[in-house]
Amino acid sequence: MSTESALKSYFFPVILITSILLGGFTGVFLGPITPYLRPFGEIFLNLIFTAIVPLIFFSITSAVARVGSLGKFGKIAFYMAIIFLFTGVVAAVYALFIVRLFPPAQGVILPLHGPEKTSALNVFNQIAEIFTVPEFSQLLSHKHILALILFSILVGLSTANSNEKGKTFIAFLQAGEEIFMRVFALIMYYAPFGFFAYFAVLVNELGPQLMTNYLRIGVLYYIFGTIYFIVVYTLFAYFAGKTEGIKRFWSNIFLPVVTSIATCSSAASIPANLMAAKKMEIAPEVYETVIPLGTIIHKDGSVIGGVFKIAFLFGIFHLNFSSPSVLLTALGISLLVGTVMGAIPSGGMLGELLILSAYGFPPSVLIIIAAISIIIDPLATMLNVTCNTVSSMMIARLLEGKQQLIRA
Repeated sequence: MSTESALKSYFFPVILITSILLGGFTGVFLGPITPYLRPFGEIFLNLIFTAIVPLIFFSITSAVARVGSLGKFGKIAFYMAIIFLFTGVVAAVYALFIVRLFPPAQGVILPLHGPEKTSALNVFNQIAEIFTVPEFSQLLSHKHILALILFSILVGLSTANSNEKGKTFIAFLQAGEEIFMRVFALIMYYAPFGFFAYFAVLVNELGPQLMTNYLRIGVLYYIFGTIYFIVVYTLFAYFAGKTEGIKRFWSNIFLPVVTSIATCSSAASIPANLMAAKKMEIAPEVYETVIPLGTIIHKDGSVIGGVFKIAFLFGIFHLNFSSPSVLLTALGISLLVGTVMGAIPSGGMLGELLILSAYGFPPSVLIIIAAISIIIDPLATMLNVTCNTVSSMMIARLLEGKQQLIRA
């Protein structure tokens, strides 16, 4: 990858981070002007909320309709589901352990009001409310993300199993997805000023302590994310091919690592990942299926990030993040953030909305955790990409047995 391409891939994230920093400094040193900035921050939030509902529907429905015949992959798909779930759970449990030892919002005291529906923390009492709504019109609200996702999946499956008319509807869904992705892209042109205005108001109201806490989150994620990459992925490679598996993984993973960090894009890293898997001598029918599909629905770095975001919100709202029901709910939501949400364009933002919706946090804190996504994005993308490489190795072992862990 050229230096020019790398600079282009980082250009927009750098602008957003700069906007956040400038907004923070403005809130600290130019507090009297922040009331005039408030409407511009609210405009950005409102634009996102109005565009996200149709984007979710068109994206998920068209995706499910297109891959409705996934069953033809047979045994590979079965083992792929097992491995994806297994590595996701490992990532979530690891992240829960880290945030319990090192709370991301430790010592933060902010004058925020707690969630309106604290009962949502008991997931068993809220299953019907989280996954369904009593009226169709309520699906058109960003407050019912999971219900909208479930409805979209049902429509997608119905479309995939329909007759010729279904193909016409799939074309409509794909066109709708493309159009609303363009709408979202247009909104993101406004994002730098929206972030600037929002954080200027936020820091002026809550104090500079919020900004310093992002540094803590970044340090924690990069340190323990790197440890996870080295230790856990080595164990996964050992499971796949013993010492030979470790050797093949670490001697060929450098290109996907560099590409993912340079581009901050899982999709852009697919060619490098396929090349690395080929050099690892994994069976082609395995890695050519696992890596493209895993790029969409298998993101361990995002799972870890989801746990960090949930723990951070619990910390700033001074809520208990230790009860078994809360931890199990966090595990499940973080898995959704790294799987279902990963299959949707701009899924990070949707994952953050899912967190707010499930726990009842106010929509106004959306950008607070969206900033975390920007900060951790390079390492999270690297973990997302490389988890599919090592997963291909483990799936090859399950398919070919102990005598042919990786095809030689």
